[in-house]
Amino acid sequence: MEMEFRHASVLLNETIEALKIKPEGVYLDGTLGGGGHAYEVCKRLGDTGSFYGIDQDEAAIEAAGKRLEEFGEKVTIIRNNYCNARETLRENGVEHVDGIVLDLGVSSYQLDTIDRGFTYKYDTPLDMRMDQRQKLTARDIVNDYDEQSLYRIIRDYGEDQFAKNIAKHIVQARAEKAIETTFELNEVIKAAIPAKMRAVGGHPSKRTFQAIRIECNHELDVLKNSLQDFIDLLNPQGRLCIITFHSLEDRIVKNFFREMENPCTCPPEFPVCVCGKIPYGKVISRKPILPSQEELEGNSRSKSAKLRVFERI
Repeated sequence: MEMEFRHASVLLNETIEALKIKPEGVYLDGTLGGGGHAYEVCKRLGDTGSFYGIDQDEAAIEAAGKRLEEFGEKVTIIRNNYCNARETLRENGVEHVDGIVLDLGVSSYQLDTIDRGFTYKYDTPLDMRMDQRQKLTARDIVNDYDEQSLYRIIRDYGEDQFAKNIAKHIVQARAEKAIETTFELNEVIKAAIPAKMRAVGGHPSKRTFQAIRIECNHELDVLKNSLQDFIDLLNPQGRLCIITFHSLEDRIVKNFFREMENPCTCPPEFPVCVCGKIPYGKVISRKPILPSQEELEGNSRSKSAKLRVFERI
C-alpha cells in the first residue's frame, strides 16, 4: 500500500514569519519533505519570485512536486543532499538567495513507511537510509561497528544513560546471530535496560534508534559542513531559519550563529580588533523559538523542535 507523504510542518507560521518573504525574492528549502514550508513560501511569491527545493528522498520529491504543481515555473525541485546546495544552485544559475529553510526532522512519512526501517513500532528489516541510493544501512551499523563505536553513538546521538549496556548487549546478541530486524533490535535494547526504567520515559528503543539514524545518514556532519555555505548564499538581509529536534543539532546551530555574529578571534584584552574578521550578520533569535501550546497538543512530534534564525548583513 502506497502511503501519502505526510509531514505536519513544525513551527510553520513562526518560520514563515521569520523569513520575511519578499514577493520578488529567491528562496531555498534544503529539506523539502512533503513541501509544507515550501507551499507557504510559494504562496507569498509574486510573478518574479522563485523557489528551489532540495531533498534526497525520492518519495519526498514526488509528493512535493504534486503539492507545488500550481506554482508552475516558479518552483525548481532537485534531488540531492542539502550539503550540495551551493553548487546545485550555481548549476541552476543562482548565486544568492533571500531566505533558506532547513527542517532537520524526519518526516512522518519516513517514520510511518514500514519498510524504511526507521521505526521501532513495526517489525521490518533495519534500514533507516534517507537516500535509498546510499550503501550504508542501519543493519550494517548494528552488526559491523565495534562496541566502543556503538557506545559512543548511542551515548552522544541518543543521549541514552544505558548506552554502555545497550552496546554490550548488541555485541553479545550479534555474536550468536546477525541482528536483522527492528523487533530483534528492540528485544536486545529491552534486555539492556532495567525493568523499572523501562516503565517510564517512553519506548526503550527510541533513543538508540534515533542515534543509529543520525549515524546512518551522517546528519551532524552534513549539518556542520553546510552551515557556512548557507550563510555565504544569503543576500544582505537574507535569513536562514533552522529547525532542530536534537540537543546536539541545536548546539551546533547556536554556536555557529554566535560565531557568525562575532567571528573576532582577538584576545579579550586587546583594545581593538586586529584579526580583521567582521560579523556576517546578527542572530535574530536570542533564545530558540519553540512550538506553541496549541501545536504541541496537535502534533506530538513538535515536542523537541527549536527554531533559530540568522540574518545576513
